[in-house]
Amino acid sequence: MKSSSPMRMASTHLLFAFSRLENRMRLMRSVEPAVLLPWGSPARSLGDAGDADHTEEPKLPLPSFRRLLMLNAPEWRQALMGGFSAIVFGGIQPAYAYAMGSMISVYFLTDHNEIRDKTRAYALIFVALAVLSFLINIGQHYNFGAMGEYLTKRIREQMLTKILTFEIGWFDRDENSSGAICSQLAKDANVVRSLVGDRMALVIQTVSAVLIACTMGLVIAWRLALVMIAVQPLIIVCFYARRVLLKSMSKKSIQAQSESSKLAAEAVSNLRTITAFSSQDRILGLFNQAQNGPRKESIRQSWIAGLGLGTSMSLMTCTWALDFWFGGRLIAQHHITAKALFQTFMILVSTGRVIADAGSMTTDLAKGADAIASVFAVLDRVTEIEPDNPEGYKPEKLKGEVDIRGVDFAYPSRPDVIIFKGFSLSIQSGKSTALVGQSGSGKSTIIGLIERFYDPVRGMVKIDGRDIKTYNLRALRQHIGLVSQEPTLFAGTIRENIVYGTETASEAEIENAARSANAHDFISNLKDGYDTWCGERGVQLSGGQKQRIAIARAILKNPAILLLDEATSALDSQSEKVVQEALERVMVGRTSVVVAHRLSTIQNCDLITVLDKGIVVEKGTHSSLMSKGPSGTYYSLVSLQQGGNQN
Repeated sequence: MKSSSPMRMASTHLLFAFSRLENRMRLMRSVEPAVLLPWGSPARSLGDAGDADHTEEPKLPLPSFRRLLMLNAPEWRQALMGGFSAIVFGGIQPAYAYAMGSMISVYFLTDHNEIRDKTRAYALIFVALAVLSFLINIGQHYNFGAMGEYLTKRIREQMLTKILTFEIGWFDRDENSSGAICSQLAKDANVVRSLVGDRMALVIQTVSAVLIACTMGLVIAWRLALVMIAVQPLIIVCFYARRVLLKSMSKKSIQAQSESSKLAAEAVSNLRTITAFSSQDRILGLFNQAQNGPRKESIRQSWIAGLGLGTSMSLMTCTWALDFWFGGRLIAQHHITAKALFQTFMILVSTGRVIADAGSMTTDLAKGADAIASVFAVLDRVTEIEPDNPEGYKPEKLKGEVDIRGVDFAYPSRPDVIIFKGFSLSIQSGKSTALVGQSGSGKSTIIGLIERFYDPVRGMVKIDGRDIKTYNLRALRQHIGLVSQEPTLFAGTIRENIVYGTETASEAEIENAARSANAHDFISNLKDGYDTWCGERGVQLSGGQKQRIAIARAILKNPAILLLDEATSALDSQSEKVVQEALERVMVGRTSVVVAHRLSTIQNCDLITVLDKGIVVEKGTHSSLMSKGPSGTYYSLVSLQQGGNQN
């Protein structure tokens, strides 16, 4: 068997992992549309139907920042280096302010030579602070950035690993669609990375700056420092209000423009239709009307911005006036010097700005807390159906006997719609059993119960005389092959898709499986043969070709139980004939359960079971059921279908 390049194989396996999510959801949606009760808990009683609409959504767990940091424990060296860099960088701001205050006081000197010498010295100090700031910034961002990236990778791996263990029903919820899950894997992990990286660095350097600045201020001029610290909250509020107001204005302006932007986008994308109906004037009128909202919003924001920013600046200037007035009195009373006044003022005012910058990230912290809660909600969730229970029975071989006894079943999304009530069905080993009936009669539900996608509310499903709940599902499903109506192929080569789930297959085994599925000939005629790239979801192949590859994949497993869920219903007549020949060849000598819409495809089955509203109404071979004449349900279904085909 040829091997792909490592990079290509790595990308293929990653796509396999994400595609498996969509695969599992699509399989169950082909069984029956269903949604689990909150957090995927199956309905335990059919009598709970009346309370279904009143079920409350569970609350997310409280976000634990400490627990999040524990996930970053392997990067403790980066944490120490990054923390140290953030502490040092936090001290650079007060040091810069101290030097600035000292520099200003130099110009009050009368000796020009002294002024020149001291300004040169302070200039060198500023250069040194700039170089130190440059180096410390590199160390801080590198270490916290590395921590964030490692955490992102770890969270995504753990979340995906956990998600792949969830029961199929969990994926039936709207909020657990493939798009939502992929978005969560990308978005939540990135938000958490930002929280651990940039935000943590900002918090550490802010705390460092505040402590160092307050200490320096109290040492230099404690009376002035106490007054400034007392009014510091007002300065912080002013800086914070400016930042938040400007940020809010920008957000509202974007929202106001979105309507007209959507209209313009629709006009451009549907230009042919607009031109064909000469609707340019109408579109321009609608666009001008849509612009009224943004115009009014901009005017309103201008008034608010002027009032808000003007107020904050006035208050900030008033606090500065208080600082200088009180500082002047202290100088007059010989408690401090002018140099101490400028040093203390610059240190504490600049620190207020640093605190305001940190305070403006409160919305980011709230988003981070939600992301943490969302991540741990997934990691802490206990699946209702454990796929790899270490105590479960792991069969080496299966005979393939299936026995469904006294099963009550209703999908958790519709607990008032009872699919089965005391349902029983025996499927003999090595025989083919077809399930037919009207839509909603429970045919595909039986497939789902045999695969244990869902557990029955009451009753039992046995395989080889053993309750299916006692099996290790991962081991059990190695002996079950499923071919659904919509074949699921992954973004890989034909060879990789055939061996999916049985990686140790030899080249001869792959080709034999393809021949049994009537796929070897068309694969050989392709330019790259078995190395042909299928494209995402197999878009490079036709429906019949995809279905035959899916059948080859099932054959390669050599399953004791083969489940065919309307495997040919979506194919044209020519493709159906080729696929049906392959299926009949595969079904010989193994337990096969066939759900069929086209009744002509199941005439050769050993047993045909007719379902009506979750009840077995007829059983027998094709000839025995047809012999019942018009009074038979199966006869009526066949006649109705044949009549429709003739029409």
